[in-house]
Amino acid sequence: MTTASRVSEAKGKCPELVIVRPRMQTYVTLSLFISEIFASFTDQVEPYSIDEQFLDVTGSIKYFGSPLAIARQIQERVLFSTGVWSRVGIGPTKILAKMATDNFAKKHPDGIFELNQNNIETELWPLPVHQMFMVANRMTRHFVRMGLHTIGDIARLDFGDFKARMRRRMGRQSDIQAGYYWQTARGIDPSPVVSNIRSQIKNISHGKTLRWRLYTKLTDIEVVLLELVVEVCRRARRYGYQGRVVAVGAGETDGERSAGFGRQMTLHQPTSLTHEVAAAAHTLFVKHWSGLPVSHLSVTLGQLTTDSVMQLTLFEDRSRVYRKERAIDEIKNRFGSSAIMHASSLLEAGVARERSEQIGGHFK
Repeated sequence: MTTASRVSEAKGKCPELVIVRPRMQTYVTLSLFISEIFASFTDQVEPYSIDEQFLDVTGSIKYFGSPLAIARQIQERVLFSTGVWSRVGIGPTKILAKMATDNFAKKHPDGIFELNQNNIETELWPLPVHQMFMVANRMTRHFVRMGLHTIGDIARLDFGDFKARMRRRMGRQSDIQAGYYWQTARGIDPSPVVSNIRSQIKNISHGKTLRWRLYTKLTDIEVVLLELVVEVCRRARRYGYQGRVVAVGAGETDGERSAGFGRQMTLHQPTSLTHEVAAAAHTLFVKHWSGLPVSHLSVTLGQLTTDSVMQLTLFEDRSRVYRKERAIDEIKNRFGSSAIMHASSLLEAGVARERSEQIGGHFK
């Protein structure tokens, strides 16, 4: 059992497991406060997840001491200020720092571990290949079938040899993956810590994992599909975008068989209007759904452009509809997402009301 296990899987392996309801708003608040602590040591802080961040302390050494000394000071500050015990991985690259955290610091008594070129061969390379960063179950199976059982098995290979093995196993399109995994095994990572990770938004998406036994009928699935479209269009308008490509993804299962699809279509003009995106999403889903119960559903709006200019039509006042939806957005922003919603969301199949009480899919 791992931290990525589903609750149902975990309870199956451990029937006595006690499930504690999370308090996501508290979690978010603490995360932001801890970020402020990090910023007091360096301005080079890159968020990786809600509970992990990369810090480049190169310019801070002359003020706070060695990386190890800085790690201890951060631990003490965070513990004193929040009561949270933190683990710190130290390395010359982001990849090594991450693997130092995951594989060693979390198990080390003082919660700190340094991984560098001096100890990578003795500490990291003997580990099973699935403990290498970004190697999940599927990739682990590929490596094992290639006879690569440890991280060191990959690192010790000549890159040309490793790439050839990957090609034989996965085809020529695996060359980029081969380069990434070979460098990761050796701790090579040219990417710098980027303090401002905001960049041009390429697409806007929203998805929902569903209890597949409840979503066997098209009428029920349509309710969730519309709710996802509503949220995607609302986000698009919030950021000042409209999109011309609509994509729908679905996971399907009946408990024994599994299937899924991801399809997209290009519209005649960019839009962030709910009814236009919903029509395209519905067409895509009905066309490609195999009929199995749906376990996951997602909607994406892509090929984004600014919504400062809108294409007009002869048969509909699109500008008026846009202003109406912006007014609805303002009501939701002020009074909450459930303040106004489609009547279909009140049906048993609807998830919007439950979702409005959550943060990131978890209760506040």
